[in-house]
Amino acid sequence: MKIRYELIIYWSEEDQAFIAEVPELAGCMADGETYQEAVQNAEIVIQEWIETAKELGRTIPEPKGRLLFV
Repeated sequence: MKIRYELIIYWSEEDQAFIAEVPELAGCMADGETYQEAVQNAEIVIQEWIETAKELGRTIPEPKGRLLFV
């Protein structure tokens, strides 16, 4: 499965980890000790988020790619 959702990745001093948020999927985020680990974990969590949404009969948002904030 290709992941096409936007990721926002940043360093969290509080958690001492990189955080990867997926703004298009409510509550979907992951962390990792490295930037790459955070991205890999986010890919797993996105797949799990989608599987859970399907099981619950919820709508899965189409990936928009880059979100624009104004």
